[in-house]
This record gives sequence, C-alpha cells and structure tokens, in this order.
Amino acid sequence: MSAPASGAVVAAIQMTSGHDAAQNLRTAGRLLQAAAQEHGARVAVLPENFSVMARTDAERRAVAEEDGAGPVQDFLAHTAAAAKLWIVAGTTPLRLPGEQRLATACLVYDDTGRRVARYDKIHLFDVDLAEKGESYRESAHFAPGREPVLVETPAGKLGLSVCYDMRFPELYRAMSAAGAEWFTMPAAFTVPTGQAHWETLLRSRAIENLCQVVAAAQWGAHPNGRDTWGHSMIVDHWGRVQAELATGEGVVSAAFDITAQRETRRTFPALTHRVLVR
Repeated sequence: MSAPASGAVVAAIQMTSGHDAAQNLRTAGRLLQAAAQEHGARVAVLPENFSVMARTDAERRAVAEEDGAGPVQDFLAHTAAAAKLWIVAGTTPLRLPGEQRLATACLVYDDTGRRVARYDKIHLFDVDLAEKGESYRESAHFAPGREPVLVETPAGKLGLSVCYDMRFPELYRAMSAAGAEWFTMPAAFTVPTGQAHWETLLRSRAIENLCQVVAAAQWGAHPNGRDTWGHSMIVDHWGRVQAELATGEGVVSAAFDITAQRETRRTFPALTHRVLVR
C-alpha cells in the first residue's frame, strides 16, 4: 500500500441494531454509502454488534457464520468494493472450530472488497452494574481473542479494538509501540458507563499514545432490552474531539492530519520517554 494520505477522511457510523440481521444490514449499507458519497470517507467504522443485537443466545447462533462465508461477510465485501470504501466492520459473531462459544470478530475489508484483517475481542464484558440492576456475562457466549491486530490503511497504521478493550491501556500501548497511528473502538456502551467514562476513556487512549481514535457506537433502546449510550466520536492525536454524534443513527466524519501527528510525535516524544517500572 502507498503511504497514507494526510487529510484522509474517516467516518464513524452510529446504529440502533436489533435482532433482524437483514434489516441491520440494510441500515448499515445506507449509512456506509452516505459515508462514502456525502462525507468523502476513505475508511468507515461500524459499531459493535452492527449485524445483530440478539435477544437470545439462540438468535445469535442462528446468524453466526463460518469464517470466510456468509451473508454478513458477503455484504461487507460487496459494499466495500461498490463504494470503494475501506470498512472496519464493528463486530459480528463467527463460529469457532472446536469451541461451543462464538468469536465476536471485527473484520476489515479494503476498497476492493478483499478482507485484510480479523480481530477477535480480547477483553469480555463480565460485570454487574448495581445502580441499574444490570448484569453482563459476555464470556458465557463468546471466546476471547488472544492477539492484537494491526493493519495498514489509507489513514495510517490501524490498531483494532472493541468496546470494553478501551479500559485496558496496555493493549493500546503495545499497539502504538508496534507502529499504530490510530485506533478503532466500535462499541455498544451501556448508558451508565457511557455517561461516566466514555469520552474520558477515548481521549485518554488518544492522548497517551498520540494516536487518533475513531469510536463508532450503538445508540438508543434495543429490542433485547438494552439501552446504549451513542456519542460516536472521532478524537485527534492531541485528545481533541474532532466530531461527535450524540444521538440517533447517522454518520460523523473527520479528516486525519497524519503529517501533523507525526510531527507532534517528533517534537513531543513522550512515547520514547517511557520507563518500565518494575
């Protein structure tokens, strides 16, 4: 791939996904087309669970696909090629050989429709939210990923992550040390944790790594009873919010100044000053 273009436009897509996978794909297709045609995006990021926000484990298993084949993966490849758009496809459930649980996989397609990366979410959301009486056990349904994944894109070298990952800064430091220039964080954040921590976490990961962050979120009330925070956001390498979509389905975009980022890393070399304290 040629060097990333300074000023490459990147888009975050916000959705309110439900249990109807076909309807979710129609919505995603419409918003991806808008990202390419109306925003001029080179890369677009879909939210976590964009393909299905299942009401039951049986519904989730019914739409889970084998790696490399299925309606969701076909949709992503076709849409990327037709729109000439790189797609970072939030997450979709994939079957795992020899494992009862599924992978919650983030798939990346280039603008020819070729899949170029897969990242399986490492940190699974097993928490109880006392103030809302909510309990989540992702590990009951999903197997965790094991390895960070980076991929060269038109907007620079990308480090992939998903939602709850953002609370674990060591993952992002490892990716920035491996050359990451921006991070994607597709999410389906709960309302209580979103109100408390969403923007702070996103800006922190950007600031401490001098990396751009693109967080594409689920928003609103879902048929499975969940309420998600929204506030899809693009943050620059200095921690400034470039664009935000607080509520509703839609697209938000911003241009990356990769030249300015690299100059900041040169003149403010915090990444090279790190001392590991034992």
